[in-house]
Amino acid sequence: MIQDNPTLISAIRERFAHVDACPFQGERIFFENAGGALTLKQVAETSSFYAAIPDNPGRINPAGQGTQDVINKAKSDLAVFMNATSGQFFAGESGTELLFRLIRTACVAVEKGTKVIGSSIEHPATRSAARRWAEIAGLEYVNVQHNDAAGLVTAEDYAALMTPDVSVATILHASPVTGMGMDVAAISKAIRAVSPDCLIIVDGIQHAAHGQLDLEAYNVDGYAVSPYKVFSRHGYGLAWISDKLSAMPHDMLINAPATGWEFGTRDTGSYATMSDVISYFDWLGGEVAADETDRRARIEAAGRAIHAYETRLTQTAINGTGNLPGLRDMERVQIIAGEDNPAREGLVSIAVDGIASEKVVELLNQQGIRTHTRKADHYSGNVLDPLGLPDCIRISFCHYNTEAEVAEMLGVLKKLVEEAA
Repeated sequence: MIQDNPTLISAIRERFAHVDACPFQGERIFFENAGGALTLKQVAETSSFYAAIPDNPGRINPAGQGTQDVINKAKSDLAVFMNATSGQFFAGESGTELLFRLIRTACVAVEKGTKVIGSSIEHPATRSAARRWAEIAGLEYVNVQHNDAAGLVTAEDYAALMTPDVSVATILHASPVTGMGMDVAAISKAIRAVSPDCLIIVDGIQHAAHGQLDLEAYNVDGYAVSPYKVFSRHGYGLAWISDKLSAMPHDMLINAPATGWEFGTRDTGSYATMSDVISYFDWLGGEVAADETDRRARIEAAGRAIHAYETRLTQTAINGTGNLPGLRDMERVQIIAGEDNPAREGLVSIAVDGIASEKVVELLNQQGIRTHTRKADHYSGNVLDPLGLPDCIRISFCHYNTEAEVAEMLGVLKKLVEEAA
């Protein structure tokens, strides 16, 4: 496991750019991973290489054919990474843009007068798209209220509001505000138990970096990720869609292939960098499961190791280490979604009574600790408003962080809270 292997932690950190220093700030500890993970050094090299190639993928010349081969390989790699045995992968502007495309297509294609179901825990990427296109398409939107105290929604919550006329459903895999992961497979099963043909679309943007993905187990029709949150770079999103959704009427060029979803010339570098990311998961899986020979099994082992280590980091933050009190023992500190929540995925959000979250984040940043403020706005109000919180501080970890970094954060925050008392 990662936590018991300092040599492996060093090897992991060596593979990431700016792991302990920012080119604008200098030395810093990066606990803003939910806003965008660190980038693999190999991703930066790959991006630079393909950015300089002028040829269009697929053209009948060596560069055109070579870059098309790179794209095809990346799609094959993604199928292994996400355990997809059918359907297709394609890139778009961003994870959010792709979710809008998938949800729009689904809502327009289903029968008028049916229903769209989603939950109040969802990021506005899915909630906004579902509500907008439900109204345009003449569908009823059904909201599943999440559990405020637990910071998540369950299969039972969906089941309570399911009816046979639900034709489209959206699911959030993990919340970027509470940090809690949803049981997508169980929610999907609950939906299909009542409406077997429902089109189910999942926002996997926050979850993807924190453990393995398994589309075969989820039994859904769409899944979107933002690669900059999975160790790649900004500027594109990736989606997988089922054969069923692929064949539905959608935005496309006249007389283009009926199942084509890609627009314009492909960015070879975006696909190639995902191959780099998947190679990294493969490498890590080999380190934690040295006897494993199957690539998918190594990727699954990497996901389990990442989840276990990030659980260790969050528990250290919550419970403390050495003579440093954890967040749960600091006066005036409130932990959102509870102190002992097994659904937590590498993220702890807190509020400090009497100090604005922006001020806490600013003071932490002055001490070289990067965190982030979430406000009760159009992004996070659905979670914070029911808790009576105007804002919170999000402390988000990834498997290249260390317990020593967590300890330093706790020491700085303890002093900050005590001085403000």
